[in-house]
Amino acid sequence: MSRMFRLSLSPALALLAVSLTGLVAGCSTTKSAVYQGEQFSDTSTFSHDFARSAPATCEAARRTLLSQGYIIKQAKADLVDGHKHFQPESDIHVEIEFHVVCAANDKQGKSTTVFVSATQDRYALKKTNNSASLGLSVLGSVSMPIGSTSDSLVKVASETIPAGQFYDRFFGLTEHYLGLDGSAAVVDFDDEAALPTKASAKTSDATSP
Repeated sequence: MSRMFRLSLSPALALLAVSLTGLVAGCSTTKSAVYQGEQFSDTSTFSHDFARSAPATCEAARRTLLSQGYIIKQAKADLVDGHKHFQPESDIHVEIEFHVVCAANDKQGKSTTVFVSATQDRYALKKTNNSASLGLSVLGSVSMPIGSTSDSLVKVASETIPAGQFYDRFFGLTEHYLGLDGSAAVVDFDDEAALPTKASAKTSDATSP
């Protein structure tokens, strides 16, 4: 003879169980749906317009990164990549990768939009236990822990820097090197007329007393 057992819950406990289930489901959805925060709006933190040509703007961006201690990995007329190392703690290492793209807005090259993205990679110092192999004629090679350890940096986090003020400071210093903030304008390297030629140099030498 079989018996059927039923587990009865009070209305309060049943409501609590439903609430906890919804909370767990909501947390899992929030963690996995990072793309929900992508707005794709026309007011972007990662871009800025400059009234200069693309080569001149990228050259100013290169000087901006160099002035702050960044190491330039590559620099082209429309592209600049750089990186910088930080050591905020004795066992923590941080590296910022800077990627700059200069896109001309017109055929005359008088306006450029700069797109910037900076990635922050975080590394932690991890200790690894090492074992040595001991060769025996009877047993062959046996791995035995000797107790030695070695330190190595392991990447523990990586994210694109979202801070608007971080990029605003970069754009502001780029404007300085372009001479758009009222300071002395730099040489526009894509303007051949602004650069002295060998012929003009010889002529000036010949006419000088």
